[in-house]
Amino acid sequence: MKKILLVEDDLTYSRIVKTFLEKNGFQLETTTKVKEAQQLLVSGKFDLIIADFRLPDGTGMELLQWSKNEFPQTQVILITHYSDIRIAIKAMKLGAFEYITKPINPDELLATVKESLSSKPEVPTLESPIEKPATMATKSAPESNSPYVVGQSQEADKLEKHIHLVAPTDLSVLVLGETGTGKEFISRRIHENSERKNGPFIAIDCGALPKDLAGSELFGHVKGAFTGALENKTGHFEAANGGTIFLDEVGNLSYEVQIQLLRAIQERTIRKIGGNKEIKIDVRIIAATNENLLQQAGEGHFREDLYHRLNEFTLHAIPLRRRKDDLEVFAEQFLEESNSRLNKTVKGFTSEVWEVFLGYDWPGNLRELKNIIKRAVLLTNGPLVEKEALPSDLHDPELAFTTHRSVASPSTTSPNTSQELPSPRDYKSQWVEQEKELIQQVLQDTKFNKSKTARILKMDRKTLYSKMEKYGLN
Repeated sequence: MKKILLVEDDLTYSRIVKTFLEKNGFQLETTTKVKEAQQLLVSGKFDLIIADFRLPDGTGMELLQWSKNEFPQTQVILITHYSDIRIAIKAMKLGAFEYITKPINPDELLATVKESLSSKPEVPTLESPIEKPATMATKSAPESNSPYVVGQSQEADKLEKHIHLVAPTDLSVLVLGETGTGKEFISRRIHENSERKNGPFIAIDCGALPKDLAGSELFGHVKGAFTGALENKTGHFEAANGGTIFLDEVGNLSYEVQIQLLRAIQERTIRKIGGNKEIKIDVRIIAATNENLLQQAGEGHFREDLYHRLNEFTLHAIPLRRRKDDLEVFAEQFLEESNSRLNKTVKGFTSEVWEVFLGYDWPGNLRELKNIIKRAVLLTNGPLVEKEALPSDLHDPELAFTTHRSVASPSTTSPNTSQELPSPRDYKSQWVEQEKELIQQVLQDTKFNKSKTARILKMDRKTLYSKMEKYGLN
């Protein structure tokens, strides 16, 4: 019997999920906190972790990162509110098998649990037979049943021409774009159209590399180089020899590792941690980020010389909101994949669904579209996906806002009060004013250090700049 650890601090929700999954043949243990979950994982073997994102002593994301480092064979499903969609997408990049949104649909939960338990996590192995690479940092390849979709829009056509232009060269490429726009698919397409196509393609999520082991993961180490280095280890650069290495979220590398990376690019050699031998490498580098590296360089967080070495050619991954002409192509592709994956025969989407799709901004881009279609296909019994199969938040922005507000900031008003509640529009106006004041206060406290302000507010710099412009805080 498969054993599942459920980490959920809403005890009512926890009991419902536990009872439901136990009736379907699974063994469950429950807890409410990250630390308690870690203790249970250390003391017993679990096949799957289902964790809520918001927990009393941390987040499901923290548990995900820890578990992927300590127990890479254990799958993780994250539970989020729909308003946490960007967080959920980040969790997928860090190794979560899937995310599901509250309120949980029982059929969706059961299907996701069964699928996760039948899918073996991909654990890349290099030369060392004893030491495992950081599996949470080495990204698995895009799904084999998810071929690259070129699209039909003018921007998509321009991107495709640029890919074919740069692919045959050995130029380093920097792929810029928001989360979920398919930067890794673009990079793999460059590799597959290059003269290195028969060599390895190794994708690394730099944001998930443990800071103290990043140098070892990328360049390898020799036995005895540091505590725990029991064997020689081949790094990702050496393993990618003759092929392409894809460095996703490259702006997250520490300054020290940036120096090592710059030297590898300039000299075409690497030196293992603790070693004194120069190892020649023949590797093409494709890097990706959703950050402004040049601005980071100006603020002292990223080496400008490394930026220029990586940026011999730039490609821009297109956000889905700017390629609505391609929406139908991607939707049909994801529908076909979902039918195959869920053993369904859904034929298409109603006109109401298309209206919702075309009117939505898709902050999670292609990843969000793919997961929404998969969920909708699971819930559809007829030939077409109906509007009711979509998350209600998707087609009712005011509901999404008030739902998120009620979760994040419960009202202190007595539930029995007869006082009329303000309208959603009034709530939004209050929220905007409070957000403006908060951003202004943090900017003043940090003496307008935008990087520090973004970190304190837990938003990326691009979002911060956008809000500063919106509120006239520049």
